[in-house]
Amino acid sequence: MIKLLVSILLTLNCVFLFAQKELTHEVYFETDKYDVPSTEENRLLLFISNLADVEIESISIFGFCDDRGADSYNLILSQQRADAIKAIFSNNEISESLISNVDGKGKILLKIVEEKNILKIRGLNRKVEIIVKPKLPEPEPVVKVKTPPVKKEKSAVDLIKESTKGDKIVFKNILFKTGYATVTPSSKKTLADIANALAERKDIYFTIQGHVCCTQFTRDAVDRKTKKRNLSEARAKYVYDYFAKKGVNKKRMRHLGMRRKFPLGGDPKFDRRVEIVITYVDDKVK
Repeated sequence: MIKLLVSILLTLNCVFLFAQKELTHEVYFETDKYDVPSTEENRLLLFISNLADVEIESISIFGFCDDRGADSYNLILSQQRADAIKAIFSNNEISESLISNVDGKGKILLKIVEEKNILKIRGLNRKVEIIVKPKLPEPEPVVKVKTPPVKKEKSAVDLIKESTKGDKIVFKNILFKTGYATVTPSSKKTLADIANALAERKDIYFTIQGHVCCTQFTRDAVDRKTKKRNLSEARAKYVYDYFAKKGVNKKRMRHLGMRRKFPLGGDPKFDRRVEIVITYVDDKVK
């Protein structure tokens, strides 16, 4: 019994330590440049894609230069490098509200090394350091307070069954992976139910609207699969194609990318969404 208790405590301790562990990444630059090299951008995009399932508390971005150049020049260049990395995060649906620091730190002093290694060391100093701090898990409440029953919200399927012209139906439980046009595995069952409901309502015509989160100036986000800046349109098209495969007549549907014109104002994951607007109801169809 004592051995079992010790084992449980060690496991919980490991989980707690893992939850606190910061995720780090470094991006390297050419001399006097702040444009991100393509190879480094690909490495960064892979790092960002691995954050899809991480609950992020904050992101810090720090820019650096090598030891050459005036201090004033190095401060400006290091800040430009940090800003370039922030822009990539923003363009790939990472909310700017999570980025707590974007600072240019200037130069890193050259370490005392053998002469033949100086160029290599300087290359490693021309960089941006990224530190991602995950959220700690919420503690379980000690006392459970009985709350009054909450009125059940109508599902998208229910809303489709009673919809009329002009109605907008947000698919709240259809979530997309960050930076991609495909839905999360947990969303597929709900998407199938919605498709079946739309196939049965042969009298309604509708527009599928795709949205993205976290980009600047109402811009569209980059689809990481195609590298095109049309992610909201790609999400709408994905749902359009899915509905068509499930038997919804294409003549009743159109799809449209809304970029980031209409954020919901809550958790960014709910801005990675699709919704439909009922444009016409054919009273002749029963």
